[in-house]
Amino acid sequence: MSVWDDLVGQQPVVAQLSAAAEGTGGLAHAWLFTGPPGAGRSAAARAFAAALQCEETPRGCGHCASCHQVLQGTHADVEVVRPAGLSYGVKETRALVLRASSSPSAGRWQIVLFEDADRATESAANALLKAIEEPPPRTVWLLCTPSPDDLLVTIRSRCRLVTLRTPPADAVADVLVRRDGVDPETAAVAARAAQGHVSRARRLATDPEARRRRAEILEVPRRLTSVGPAVAAAEVLVKAAEAEAKAQTEELNEAETSALRQALGESAKGRMPRGTAGALKELEDRQKSRATRIKRDALDRALLDLASYYRDVLAIQLGAGDGLVNTEMAPELRTAAQNGRPEDTLKRLDAIMECRERLDANVNPLLAVEALTLALRTG
Repeated sequence: MSVWDDLVGQQPVVAQLSAAAEGTGGLAHAWLFTGPPGAGRSAAARAFAAALQCEETPRGCGHCASCHQVLQGTHADVEVVRPAGLSYGVKETRALVLRASSSPSAGRWQIVLFEDADRATESAANALLKAIEEPPPRTVWLLCTPSPDDLLVTIRSRCRLVTLRTPPADAVADVLVRRDGVDPETAAVAARAAQGHVSRARRLATDPEARRRRAEILEVPRRLTSVGPAVAAAEVLVKAAEAEAKAQTEELNEAETSALRQALGESAKGRMPRGTAGALKELEDRQKSRATRIKRDALDRALLDLASYYRDVLAIQLGAGDGLVNTEMAPELRTAAQNGRPEDTLKRLDAIMECRERLDANVNPLLAVEALTLALRTG
């Protein structure tokens, strides 16, 4: 048992971070964790934070009080930032910089773990740059982004880079079996379907509803028989994403709202004291912003699932059908490959990537996906 156990297929990263925590690999005051979605950027940063605060030798034992507190998110000297909405503003960043400038109260370091740092606005990024340029002596910044290019060049030039790779499917499946008790066959299917996204693989392996939604998305190509069914298929895609987002947000919203109402002094009859409406409205606004982000992320995952279908078709057309993502659909994929050309399959994959770009530019989701399904129908 150690803090590195959750890093799947990332042996070079573990070696790099372990050496830094031990003091043999050089410790920088700012680190940038990059890698594809699901590779474990945040998990790597959290494990590194635990190793830096660890009370034992070697650092990162996983069982001391400091390691346990960091991994549970309760350590007083580790500030974890998770942008709830589509962006992270300058006001929040300045408050974060102020907290980061304080001395550690109990641990060895004052650590700020900034997940999705690419969501920082331009003004927020400039405020962050000033803090990283002149950090207090006991402060360490851990920034997480998909790519180094997602941050200002002046920020990334001051950070030590940690690059995570997409974990191999067999490593993800092994973790699902060993840690989550999933049967080997289900674990293998989920690991391939998730394409290296560890948390996505765990959800597919343990949640039948998630598997049902994904199966519904993979039925879209066979529905594209004419314009009408293509438009209907777009609605199926959007509604599947909305259902996934709703399942994630409802539980979070209910817990947050209940906790805030109790903290503000809710009576036994459910009445709130005067002057608390503003705090509740602020929470509601944050929850709406988070719901928008989660819905967009869910729709993007749906598009990637759809892309995996055409990726498999193209692999078969090019004679490389041994490593299919959707092995359970092999007969259908072979039929689709025989009835089409590689050029048309590539056009369909390009259409999916273009739809993702449109959604990122805030195009209406249903309109963007309708344009996609019509393009998929014609090739």
